[in-house]
Formats: sequence, C-alpha cells, structure tokens
Amino acid sequence: MSRLLHRDAVPPVPAAELTVRSADGSRIHVELHGPEDAPAVVLAHGWTCNTRFWDAQIRELAADHRVIAYDQRGHGLTPEPGPGGYSTNALADDLEAVLAGTLAPGRKAVLAGHSMGGMTLMAAAARPGLREHAAAVLLCSTGSTRLTAEARVLPLRAGALRTRLTTAVLGAKAPLGPVTPVSKKILKYATMGRGSAPDRVDACARIVHACPRRARVEWGHVLAELDLATGVRELRVPTAVIAGTDDRLTPPVHARTIAAALPVGLGLTELAGMGHMTPVEAPEAVTAKIRELVTRYVATGAAATGTAATGTAATAEREDVA
Repeated sequence: MSRLLHRDAVPPVPAAELTVRSADGSRIHVELHGPEDAPAVVLAHGWTCNTRFWDAQIRELAADHRVIAYDQRGHGLTPEPGPGGYSTNALADDLEAVLAGTLAPGRKAVLAGHSMGGMTLMAAAARPGLREHAAAVLLCSTGSTRLTAEARVLPLRAGALRTRLTTAVLGAKAPLGPVTPVSKKILKYATMGRGSAPDRVDACARIVHACPRRARVEWGHVLAELDLATGVRELRVPTAVIAGTDDRLTPPVHARTIAAALPVGLGLTELAGMGHMTPVEAPEAVTAKIRELVTRYVATGAAATGTAATGTAATAEREDVA
C-alpha cells in the first residue's frame, strides 16, 4: 500500500518494524522508534490516517522515548480485515495485541489516541491489556457518542436532516481521487482550522487520500453508530483531553463531555483556532502534553491510580496556538 507524504517530508526511520497478530488473526503493522529502554509512548492514529500522521511527535519524542506507532486495521501497512472485522471491539483487540507485542509484562506507557485512535482507547478501557500497560492517556480530538448528530461539517442547522446527511457522508463510497488544490480546500474546510499552514494541509490530504476506500467506508459506518460512553467511565487511569475550538468533525462538545465523565480527569485543553487534526495542526502542543504525561506518570514511576492527578473533576484551559 502506498504511504503518500508531503513531497518535502522525510518520514522518521524506525528503529524496528514488526507485525503482531490480533485476536481474529489480523496482522497489525507496528513501528518502533527510539531507545528500547526509554520511557514508552504508544500512538494510535485516527480514521483514514496512518502512522505518518504522528511524524512530528515521533521526531521530537524518539530521541529520549520509546515511541510505538501502529497502523489501524485497513490503514497504512496494516491489511484490511475480513468480513466482520470492523468494530470497536476489533480496535480494542488490536491495541491489546500491540501492547502485548511491544511492552514487557507490567511495563507502563503513555497511550495517545487521535480521533478513532482515541475511540480505540475508550473501547479498550476495561481490557486487561490496557490496564496493565497504561500509565496515563491522552485523547486528542475525539468523541464517544453522537458523532453524526454533533458534527458540523455540513453547513446546516442541527437536526435530523443534518444527522442523516452526515451519516451518508461518513459512509460514502465515492473515491476521494487524487490530491488537487480543490480536494485540499475541501479537506481543510472539513478537518482543519482556517489558519492551517499549506504544507500541513498538503500532508494531511496525502495521508487521507492514501486510505483504501473500503476501509474508509467500513469505518465510517462504525463511527456513525458509535457509543463508547461506558468506555469513558471505565478509563480509570489519569487522562488528559485536547480539542481544537474549530473542530467540525468532533466539535469541542465531545471533549467537554468526555472530560467531565472521566474517573481520573486531568482536564481539557482547548486549542484556539485549531480544527480536527490537532497533532498535525498544533504539533508542539500535543507533543508537550505527551511529554508532560510521561514525566509525571512514567519517568518518575508514579502509580497510575490517580492519586497524583488533579481529581475527578475536569479542569479546562484554553491555548492560543500560532
């Protein structure tokens, strides 16, 4: 499968690559970056993306972290699954397989998920694998339920019509086609903030357009029916939330709802002017939050019990990102 990048971008070279087997036998492609004995970070990308979506974080963290990034099933170098292979349970299975295949028993890591990657973490919240290995979690630009009802991609008044049309868009079978100036404008409107730099728009467009159509459509159907509210309540490790104020796909209402329901919430950071693609649009802010969590819960050996957290009540902060 092709992994198209911005023409000036050179992807980070992994220290190693491996394939792990999920519960249903699916092969999951994994990249390992940085020193093996350094504090560990696991990165789960979102719908229609791949590990290249995390390039900025990998570049900055790999010098002194063990960065583990993997392609979700049907994305990047991970093959599309067979019939019945698209579900939130499958996402949780895949995450457990990655954790078991890359971390020694009991070894803790910070787990960061963007969009569908965040949903993966919520889906796996009660799984033994996550509870064994998660020291802390970062949820970026994600939602747990009512995705089609709350999405603001279509410029219509909220209601049944907008919800139906948004559901149709998520499951649309039409090919995305080549990356063109027009397609980049459409992608920027739907997924990024108005001030997003052209090179970052281009990088996101090339990643998204490289996603196989079947995977895009099948996961779109899953997202349209998503309900992971229970998973949020089961996420019993210190968890921080980041959202862009101009996110049309998963507007900040989702982040606020999640932050308020987390058992061990570390608060919500709203990035002013940013859209849905926060790890690419605001890489410094996302990387800094990952480093903060590593320092607090992994590098210092802090127990992931929430005793060092700010409490169960979510706090909010707003950042202006240039």
